[in-house]
Amino acid sequence: MAKKVTIQQIADYLGISNFVVSRALSGKSGVKDETRDKVFQVASQLGYFTQKGINNSDIKKEVVEDSIDNNSVLIVMPNIRSQLKESIYWGPIIKGISDTLENLNLGMVILTENNFKSLPRALNPEGFLGLIGVGEVGTQIILEVQNKGVPVVLIDHEDKLYPTDTVFSNNFDSSYLLANHLIGLGHRNIQFVGNINYSRSFFDRWLGFRTALEENDIAISNESFELIKDKSTEMFIDIKDWLQKLKKERNILPTALFCANDSIALHVYKVLQELDIRIPDDISVTGFDNIEDSYLLKPTLTTIDVPKEELGKRAVRALLSRIDMKNAPKEKIIVASELLLRESVLSFKKGTD
Repeated sequence: MAKKVTIQQIADYLGISNFVVSRALSGKSGVKDETRDKVFQVASQLGYFTQKGINNSDIKKEVVEDSIDNNSVLIVMPNIRSQLKESIYWGPIIKGISDTLENLNLGMVILTENNFKSLPRALNPEGFLGLIGVGEVGTQIILEVQNKGVPVVLIDHEDKLYPTDTVFSNNFDSSYLLANHLIGLGHRNIQFVGNINYSRSFFDRWLGFRTALEENDIAISNESFELIKDKSTEMFIDIKDWLQKLKKERNILPTALFCANDSIALHVYKVLQELDIRIPDDISVTGFDNIEDSYLLKPTLTTIDVPKEELGKRAVRALLSRIDMKNAPKEKIIVASELLLRESVLSFKKGTD
């Protein structure tokens, strides 16, 4: 049997006191961010988080015991504009959570401040059934909650250091299907538009795209990975500069643009319109997510329909299952998506570029 990983071992590995390690793991103040990050990294590498029977009292945290009186779920979302509950992508996910909880006579509290220091105030004495993270939630928040004995389920995000139950759409298979559709229509010069390191979902979409191209012996370009910014104006400028550079240096544009999500595709539409490039006559464009704006575009956008409300519903079910079976293996739930063929894609024939 493997020996238990202790706080002292982590401290010895880093050459710091076990007091600092204890405060870092428990989310307490007085620890530099750089030191806290190193503690999380080493703790993960040594297997501290994944071992069974972690005694949370070792890190001097008060454990909130489960109670049949708990009747609410804490929803945590990063405090960034694109992930607010009113957004065209995340909003339906929140609706799926809300509707499911309401049907079960359970409530929810939404925390949109991505600052783990606010959690002790949010976790009141009555406690919560658990936490559902929507989008990218910081490791410190996850630890802060789990150290209180509260189960966690993440939607569209997977923490690299601390394992939890997760719910994703089938990003890899859907991208693979969409890329093969473009290839079947004769496209060979296909560019992926989006930063593959932006999120786990983007990375999986890139893997599906890349796999389809590799299986068909199609060269993969590395020029388009950084085309995403938090601000819409910056994204617009980047995409425009990138396309103009391609046209100037190669005197040829891709025949199809494979956008990592519909929001990026919306910016692509605007740029192509400004450059007087026609969709789909001159270039085909695809998206991912099937947000409302995707079928309001002219031409309508070929995309992948992610069952956003279902992601929220499945997260609630996963949370309740975790409450019933605390020691069961962590689960990664994959919800199937659907390819929607619309007007933004045409067949490509050699000699027409």
